[in-house]
Amino acid sequence: MATSNADASTSADSGGGGGSSGFCAHNPMPHVLSEGENAAPLEVIGATSTATDKLVIIMVGLPATGKTHIAKRICRYLTFFHDIPSQIFNVGDYRRELCGSQQPASFYDHSNAEALAQRNMACNAALTDMIEYIKQDGVRMAVYDATNSTRERRRHLIKTLNDAGVGAKKIFVESMCDDEALLEQNIKTVKLSTPDYKGVDPKEALKDFHERRNEYMKVYEALEDEDGSYLKILNCRKFVVHNVRGHLPLKVVHFIMNLHTLPRTFYLTRHGQSEYNLLGKIGGDSGLSKAGLEYAHRLAKFAAEEIAQCTVKDPETGEESQEARPCRLWTSTLRRTKETAQFIEHDEFEHTFDNGEKLSWVQFRPMARRNLDELFAGSCDGMTYKEIEREFPDEFKRRQADKLAYRYPRGESYMDVTLRLEPLAKEMERSREPILIVGHQGILRILYAYYTGLDRDEAPFVSIPLNHVIRLTPHAYGCHEERICLLSKEEMLKDGQDEPVTSMPMKEKADGLKYSGNKGAAIRKWSVSGKDLKPYAENDPVMNAPSC
Repeated sequence: MATSNADASTSADSGGGGGSSGFCAHNPMPHVLSEGENAAPLEVIGATSTATDKLVIIMVGLPATGKTHIAKRICRYLTFFHDIPSQIFNVGDYRRELCGSQQPASFYDHSNAEALAQRNMACNAALTDMIEYIKQDGVRMAVYDATNSTRERRRHLIKTLNDAGVGAKKIFVESMCDDEALLEQNIKTVKLSTPDYKGVDPKEALKDFHERRNEYMKVYEALEDEDGSYLKILNCRKFVVHNVRGHLPLKVVHFIMNLHTLPRTFYLTRHGQSEYNLLGKIGGDSGLSKAGLEYAHRLAKFAAEEIAQCTVKDPETGEESQEARPCRLWTSTLRRTKETAQFIEHDEFEHTFDNGEKLSWVQFRPMARRNLDELFAGSCDGMTYKEIEREFPDEFKRRQADKLAYRYPRGESYMDVTLRLEPLAKEMERSREPILIVGHQGILRILYAYYTGLDRDEAPFVSIPLNHVIRLTPHAYGCHEERICLLSKEEMLKDGQDEPVTSMPMKEKADGLKYSGNKGAAIRKWSVSGKDLKPYAENDPVMNAPSC
């Protein structure tokens, strides 16, 4: 069908927010994006890899060396930030399903022929499912998570994959740990909480696990060059890379080198109530309201008393005491986050780190990061939702249709924000100190979704309420969450920024996807000057003041 010149002409200001100049470009053959007007950047949707760029990762290592943790972080990273389908095939899960969960240490004795046959059955079942998965069309990544402790076993895996016609790149990832303190920590914080030891006395469980581990040590053979492409990890500090090539494998290797298995905690909080919050405006670079300043004072007190201190136990007397621990502070470059962090103290002290270095540390040294700036509303910056609906009705409807991919005129989308947060997520994975992030709702939604395992589609609907600190503690099998209210609704001025339900894709979808935290998340009231704070309603328009 022919397109008239008039129909193909476009205004130079189309999609803009300032007045039209009246100029129309003659463009009979426009560049049309196949993904639609609100196309996501290619780097976020897996288009940096080709359909044949598949990858199989085979984990190697003794129990309690962090294999499952590494496997889960790889899959989460590729799925969330690059939209690459990724799946873990954990042989332990297959073994529990086929043979039962609580097996004695003798079950893992390689001279026990009957038990060995059952374990091999679980290994082969996982391998069969992985082959079926990786042979599907399109780019994808699979992780075969098991000890794979002998060279014979690893050769069998590679041969089976090749015989099945799996042409994907294959790399081994071996995790080793000879640090006894780190090993004990891994065992107590992860392994003893698995289904294998549910309801078992902790001392008995610890004894049994060490016996099980010793059975694997008797036959364990470390990776060598003849095994093929591999990455070796020692105590999450030393890395050896051998013969790894290709875009996706090297991306994975680089990501793994940012990982560690030490416990760490992130504290996420929105800025205090801003002047634009009171006016119902989105975006902008306004300062804090009186209520926002009050929250800033309380956040500083919380940071000093709860984040900057840790409990240590004297190994001889068993007495507990509080001591300072190094912490990081990140804000965006916008006024409202900097002002929220302005009262946090920056003491300096000597600290010895886990690698033996003794350094002078500035507590909560402020670091303003452009990555953390709020989603940019472009031509709608500084407008209320009612003004957007009146001035840009088509844009308002597009946002209703797809909040995740919708891009404000001359602004950003949640997909764009996801792209610029990828390097920040890597740094969070690498950090060993608690991080307090004072940010914006749109930004914190993405980080929260990444660590709690939500789909990207759910991220734009996560509730990140004002005046709360969300404490996240990632671990191998999930993420523990606690929400702490520092300033109640009754103590602050009314927030005028009340996003109408009609600004969501649709009322039913908004109600269905509105996410206010993990079902098992602890909700804590933090008393200030002896006051008990009342919990807020889940859909409270004041505490859930929306941003872009």
